Amino acid sequence: MNWLELVGWAGSALLVWSLLQTRILRLRALNLVGCLILIGYNAAVHVWPMVGLNVVLAVINVWYLRKMLATRHDEETYQVVEVGVDDQFLAHTLRVHAADITRFNPDFRWAAPADERSAFLVVRADEVVGVVLSHAEPDGVAQIDLDYVTQRFRDFTPGEFVYRRSSLFTDRGFRRVVSPPGMVAPYYHRLGFRPEGGSYVLDLPTSTPA
Repeated sequence: MNWLELVGWAGSALLVWSLLQTRILRLRALNLVGCLILIGYNAAVHVWPMVGLNVVLAVINVWYLRKMLATRHDEETYQVVEVGVDDQFLAHTLRVHAADITRFNPDFRWAAPADERSAFLVVRADEVVGVVLSHAEPDGVAQIDLDYVTQRFRDFTPGEFVYRRSSLFTDRGFRRVVSPPGMVAPYYHRLGFRPEGGSYVLDLPTSTPA
């Protein structure tokens, strides 16, 4: 087997591996790289139908990647829906993703009284992509108990839309938001939170712009 055949096999393996990804952004990126490798390989061995196929697939991947990256911080694409803390759909979502939630939020507990808790679902069209749960602490602190992103959207940060809309917290009299303790791979430094102890803290505006 010569080096050119190794390139072809590598491109094919990468294409297959991309289809095993649960994260849609990673799937598209790896699939694009695999297509580009196979375009070069098939052009070198003059298999033009496969060149054409992979060119088409590469264009499709580029289109989807541009669309995903352009809307990853778009409030018109991702909506925040507040739900009741005893909402049955919320309970169903937490049950379905229980094992994954434990993996990224091993210290997750939501034991505060119901009237002190808040629950938000982040949705893209009709698909739930994230869950943010919090409860009230003294001195105007909103303690985040869970900030979870579903596997397909793990390369994005849909929870940011909850924190962008500070009125969700300021309207309840909160002055600070504190990230969950022990969260694996936190992303809060990208959202204006500052590190404090083992958590991240967001200081909220004292008044909400009209």
